[in-house]
Amino acid sequence: MLLRAADIDQLDLQLPGGFQLAVKAIVALFLFGIALDTTIGDFRDVARRPWVILAGLVAQYVVMPALTVLLTLALDVRGSVAIGMILVVCCPAGNLSNILTHRSRGDVALSVSLTGVSTIAAVVVTPVALAFWCGLNPAADDLLRDVHIDPWDMVSEAILLIGLPFALGILIAWRRPSVSARARRIVEPAALTLLLLIVVGGLAGQLATFIDYVGVVAVAIVVQNALSLLVGYGTGRLTRLPEPGVRAMTLELGLRNTGLALVLALSFFGELGGVAFVAAMWGLWDVITGLTLSTWWRRRPPAGRRPAEEPVVRDGV
Repeated sequence: MLLRAADIDQLDLQLPGGFQLAVKAIVALFLFGIALDTTIGDFRDVARRPWVILAGLVAQYVVMPALTVLLTLALDVRGSVAIGMILVVCCPAGNLSNILTHRSRGDVALSVSLTGVSTIAAVVVTPVALAFWCGLNPAADDLLRDVHIDPWDMVSEAILLIGLPFALGILIAWRRPSVSARARRIVEPAALTLLLLIVVGGLAGQLATFIDYVGVVAVAIVVQNALSLLVGYGTGRLTRLPEPGVRAMTLELGLRNTGLALVLALSFFGELGGVAFVAAMWGLWDVITGLTLSTWWRRRPPAGRRPAEEPVVRDGV
């Protein structure tokens, strides 16, 4: 029997066998693809613009989680929804932000640098930030006490899921740049296609659940996603970035690695289906908003750039 929508904290998602393992493998492939597209030059770019990178990290791991906690309290969402919302904004951006930054005529070098640094930081920051910010929402904190998550287990999961594939990709990009250049042309589109197929396929088997619960999370996800984009835009303006940099910062903060959030939700909040439900819905919605915004920007070249001029990017971005 289906639960009432108000009981989303007790939602039990019956996902197809092997779903979690498949999503883990694809998320690892995504992170491997990000690393293949990260060069020593990107880290030199970080050294040249340390305050911009620092501002992006603070906005991502401090400002947005703080605003999200306030939003969960203002909307009075259920505990599992609050955990899901906080989990999403405590995850780094994925390489979708890099692809859409290119599409929007933004600063791809800045986008890739921010993604690389935030991904490395996420190994430790994401588990710690999740525990800290959830502790500020009473409903989320109560559920976390019932779940009894070992922070070291989450850090270990992050190392395996983020650290290893990212380190392997960096090593290949450094030692075998020609192999990296060929591989990233395949890895990124393949990972994105597989992730969409698996998530959509998994949700298709939960159509009744989707219909019952989407109304519970829709407003919160739409408002939070809009807030993320606005914070990214504001951060770009406050750091006095040129227009391409503002576009990159906006997409970097507005688009999250919801595949990673979904894996963490399934791994540590399996009995709280509402957490995974929020991560999945967030992922679908931020693809829609990201594509819409990047298409709108693509038709409006940044000030000072000729309409036919494209940003200089590496092959495969």
